[in-house]
Amino acid sequence: MERAAVQKRPEFKLDFSPLKEPIGFIKVLQWIFAVFAFATCCGYTGESVASVKCSNGQVDRISVLFSYPFRLNLISYRALTCENVSVYDTLYLSRDYSSSPESFVTIGVFTFLYCTAALVLYVGYQSLYQQNKYLPIIDFVVTALFAFLWLVSSSAWAQGLTNVKNATKPTALISGVRACQRPSVVCAQGALPTMGRLNASVIFGYMNFILWSGNSWFVYKETSWHKPASPQDVAEQGDNVQY
Repeated sequence: MERAAVQKRPEFKLDFSPLKEPIGFIKVLQWIFAVFAFATCCGYTGESVASVKCSNGQVDRISVLFSYPFRLNLISYRALTCENVSVYDTLYLSRDYSSSPESFVTIGVFTFLYCTAALVLYVGYQSLYQQNKYLPIIDFVVTALFAFLWLVSSSAWAQGLTNVKNATKPTALISGVRACQRPSVVCAQGALPTMGRLNASVIFGYMNFILWSGNSWFVYKETSWHKPASPQDVAEQGDNVQY
C-alpha cells in the first residue's frame, strides 16, 4: 500500500521585488489611502454656533457639537424662549445620517486589512502566488469588488456629507428656535462648522476607487485568464489525451 504524498507547506521567503512592480506598488498606495479615507471621516468632531438676542437685551449663545457617525437626531441643544429669562426650549438636530459614513469607514477598514494580507502574500509567498492559479483569480475578483464598493460608498457619503452640512449649519439651528419667529428677537448665525477634513475623506474615497479600478488590470494580467498556459500544463494536458 503506497503512502499518501505529504503536502508541503508553503515556504515563507521575503522578496520585495513585487513592490517595484505596479501590482505591488499600487497595493501599498491602496493601503495608505484606505487609512486616510476612514481616519479623516471617523475621527471628526464639529461645532455649529448661533446666537439669540431677546428684546430685553438678553443674549443666548447656542453651541452644538456633533461628530461621527452623525446621528444628529440624538443631539440636543437649548435655546431661550425670550418669554422668561430662565425658560429654555430643548431642540434636536434633524435626522440620522449614520448609514453612509459608517459604510464608508467599514469599507476602508476592510480595505486596510485586505491590503495587509495581500502585501504579505506578495512579499512573503510570491512563489505560491505564481504557482497557484486560483490565488490571482481570487485577488482579481476581490480587487474588482473593492473598486465597485469604493465608488458606491464614496458617492453615498458625498451625498450624506451634503445632508450633514445642511442639517448642522447655523441657519438650521435658528430655524428651529421658536423665539426667532418674533420680529423683536434678533437671531444671528455664527461661523460655519469646519468640514475640510470630511471633504478630504470624500476625495480619498474617490481616489481609492481610481486606484482599485486601475489595479484591476495589473491583477488580471497575473491570472490564468490572461497568461498563456505554461509548457508544463500543456504537457500534462497532452499526457491525458487518450488515443
